[in-house]
Amino acid sequence: MDLPLSRIANERLHRAIPGGAHTYAKGEDQYPEHLAPVISHGRGAYVWDVDGNQYLEYGSGLRAVSLGHVHPRVTSAVHDVLERGNNFVRPSIVELEAAEQFLETVPTADMVKFAKNGSDATTAAVRLARAATGRPLVAQCADHAFFSTDDWFIGTTPMSAGIPAATMAMTVPFPYGDLPATEQMLRQFHGQVACLILEPTKGVAPPDGYLAGLLELAHQHGALVIFDEMITGFRYSEHGAQGLYGVTPDLSTFGKALGNGFAVAALAGRRDLMELGGLRDSRDRVFLLSTTHGAETPALAAAMAVIDVYAAEDVTARLHALGARLAAGVTEVAAAHGIGERVLVRGRDSNLVFATLDADGAPSQEYRTLFMRCLLENGVLAPSFVVSAAMTEEDIDRTVEVVASACVVYRKALEAGDPSPWLGGRPVKPVFRRKA
Repeated sequence: MDLPLSRIANERLHRAIPGGAHTYAKGEDQYPEHLAPVISHGRGAYVWDVDGNQYLEYGSGLRAVSLGHVHPRVTSAVHDVLERGNNFVRPSIVELEAAEQFLETVPTADMVKFAKNGSDATTAAVRLARAATGRPLVAQCADHAFFSTDDWFIGTTPMSAGIPAATMAMTVPFPYGDLPATEQMLRQFHGQVACLILEPTKGVAPPDGYLAGLLELAHQHGALVIFDEMITGFRYSEHGAQGLYGVTPDLSTFGKALGNGFAVAALAGRRDLMELGGLRDSRDRVFLLSTTHGAETPALAAAMAVIDVYAAEDVTARLHALGARLAAGVTEVAAAHGIGERVLVRGRDSNLVFATLDADGAPSQEYRTLFMRCLLENGVLAPSFVVSAAMTEEDIDRTVEVVASACVVYRKALEAGDPSPWLGGRPVKPVFRRKA
């Protein structure tokens, strides 16, 4: 597989765009050296790079494109509203229709407000919690990877340059699944914590009673609970993890799969909280979400079409079935090649990732590079194993075959005690690091 045009395009991207991409997780450094394709177009479960190479694509749009590229019902819905205009000086009827349909689908919420990205939604939720409680601190689950590009979260990462120490001190951690440790944190910062924000799961079902217990504990200490459902919303269940596990948070945020790649996110929650950002409440007003493009009609039309498709085609069940087939296949071939304890599949079937471990069983960027290189060279673009509904069982079986060939190389590297001859250059790097 040759990528000269992609290599040229990557150089141009770095000259024009800091990092060479608009999302760090899409950066060239996340892929083996000289094997970062620049995409020309996609259809269904496949994408083509500017060199004409075809790839079966996992994790499409960072988990956003769950139905596959250019889904006909989504495309048709977007085309229909484009013929009617996409942004006006007053709310369009599409805003009302999208809000009502969302609330019918996620009945645990009373009100919803749309935005263009998840960071705006989570930060609005944090601001709302601070206003409602009169408290300054945010408690964020330390076991989850990402919540927002805003200072309250980025200050907790190695990429905290430019964020004042005083701001960093306003966010405190708590561990997932550990109610006693969380209670200790709430006691330590007694009367200061406005909210606890977390993804409802860590890839597998939460410990029995944990989510309900966390909600009760937070309320006992006067704090609110925010579920970040950017990933779990729709991909786990169209009702969100809150519907799947039967626990209603005070506020929640959705995105990713909601628009099948179109830019739409949502903040949803209790009416008494959400009305703080409205016009029918006597309390001090909260500048909640006010975005010129937040209710752009094509994205909302896409969201409504996505909701329709999920309901009509039982998309969540299909994602789980495809993922289960993939997980079983990868686990089987890794074991067959004697590296079943080094190449692992983790997470819920609809949202799988892979782990690449070295000879000592430690996570390894070098072995991740080797593994990804083997997949890319065989037409599988897989920063994760997150499936889309556009995939077929044949696509999954082909992936397993490619993984099997990668396992042959992986085992050779383990036996040699050094993966570097198979890397083809520098190893891939973690997104959150202090130096480039």
